[in-house]
Amino acid sequence: MIAKQDKVLLRSKLFRHLDGLVTAPTAYALHQHGVTGYLLEHQSAATGELADRFNANEGYLNVALRILASQGWLRQEVDNRHNRVVYHLNELSRKAFGYFTLYKDVVRLLQFSGRFHPRKFEVEPFRMLEELFAAYRSGYGLPPAANTTDSRLRDQIMLHIEGMIIGPTVVHLGMSGMFHKYFMETRFKPEEFHRDTESFARLLDIFVHFGWFEKRQGTYRFTETGLFFARRASAYGVTVSYMPTLRHLDALLFGNPLAARNPDPGGVETHVDRAMNVWGSGGAHATYFNVVDEIIINLFNRPVEEQPRGILDMGCGNGAFIRHLFNVIEKQTLRGRLLEEHPLILVGVDYNETALKIARANLIQADIWAKVMWGDIGRPDLLARDLQENYGIALADLLNVRTFLDHNRIWQPPQQSSGTVSRSTGAYAFAGQRLANNAVEDSLLEHMRKWRPYVKKHGLLLIELHTLPPGQAAANLGRTPVTAYDGTHGYSDQYIVEYGVFTETLAKAGLTPHPALGRCFPDPGLPVISINLFGEGKA
Repeated sequence: MIAKQDKVLLRSKLFRHLDGLVTAPTAYALHQHGVTGYLLEHQSAATGELADRFNANEGYLNVALRILASQGWLRQEVDNRHNRVVYHLNELSRKAFGYFTLYKDVVRLLQFSGRFHPRKFEVEPFRMLEELFAAYRSGYGLPPAANTTDSRLRDQIMLHIEGMIIGPTVVHLGMSGMFHKYFMETRFKPEEFHRDTESFARLLDIFVHFGWFEKRQGTYRFTETGLFFARRASAYGVTVSYMPTLRHLDALLFGNPLAARNPDPGGVETHVDRAMNVWGSGGAHATYFNVVDEIIINLFNRPVEEQPRGILDMGCGNGAFIRHLFNVIEKQTLRGRLLEEHPLILVGVDYNETALKIARANLIQADIWAKVMWGDIGRPDLLARDLQENYGIALADLLNVRTFLDHNRIWQPPQQSSGTVSRSTGAYAFAGQRLANNAVEDSLLEHMRKWRPYVKKHGLLLIELHTLPPGQAAANLGRTPVTAYDGTHGYSDQYIVEYGVFTETLAKAGLTPHPALGRCFPDPGLPVISINLFGEGKA
């Protein structure tokens, strides 16, 4: 059994691994193109100045520099009144920038692995991984750290590299069944999992070094540390699913801003491994389901005539949230005892066809009757029409729920300015162009106003992701995954705003959170994830 304080340390390591997945390619690209050198020479620079100097796409360049600031290596200055962002050196900048060459091999592996099948264990990228691991294990031949600050900085960099070594492999193993109960509870031999016994054994030996397995006479067994990470393998999934975007980082920053995208709008997504993203999201979201239960039980224990007719999950992903909500209602509420007389309407909606296929299959397997259909979160009017015309269901009669979705809506410029000067420090882009934070906030306001007519009756249950100011993120390294999400979401044109900005904007749209049911994670002082039931308030 792992002690509570040890779990805190292991969770911190996991979050720092996620930091590394976006920081390593970002830092190395900025180093290779001379941006960090320019900053060292000039002490500070505005994003517009840097974009002109390096012929860069300012929106993604701002995302990249904010990542460095969130790691504590730059200081960000945001002036939303004049739509200007400046980055300044700090006391760690020079030393940190000097270590960026250590990222070279993991970035090279990132690029090379893109040539191979995303679901198969193949020898060529593994051999490169082994070479990289050997250099990592030797400490890259660095001399002893000169002081405590230097030691901490090196540890930070090395954990980033460790994340690049471990993260993609963990996700591959998790999706392939390596963390099945059988393997996690017994000793096993490499040939039980993979036909290339020799190579797979050497891969397991890498994890022996990290303390995940103990090895004895050619057999392996999970350690308590290994079990901790194996049970959280899906936590790596969302960030790793954006590796296709990170492989195109040079082009996104200094070339074609659409390089990671499929030019066919209706084609297969190329910027993200959607099946992996759904797998990772389903596992990660399960952490918050228990908090949602209280809200659902409250709503469906009310007199039946006051209850929603059912639930609509916009962005249903793999269907796990619908499945969970149905089980809670069936087993723990008044409505669950009255399903014969008052059937529960379940609707899963997603913009992505891959997610819809997965959701349908999972819900059928779980013997849950649900309508699964395509829909766009930015067009609730079309969704309401389709529901009414095809199924005779009024969108406003349903409880609308969403998990980590509103930030992933397709960008729509605001129709008019609200006149508000945003408080957000976020870095936002669309097709490489930097978006003014005022415009991002106004766009969110108009988006939520579209939804108000359909959620004012029974509410809008949201699990949402938020950013943190870079200084706050840097002061709490290892406590949140915010750097990773700022990177993956920023480079893929998604718009996560600070919790305070989010709730204030929804209040302007006439939607206020239930005063007693909201929760923030990891805690109210670091609100990276929020759960709230929003209802109609004063406009």
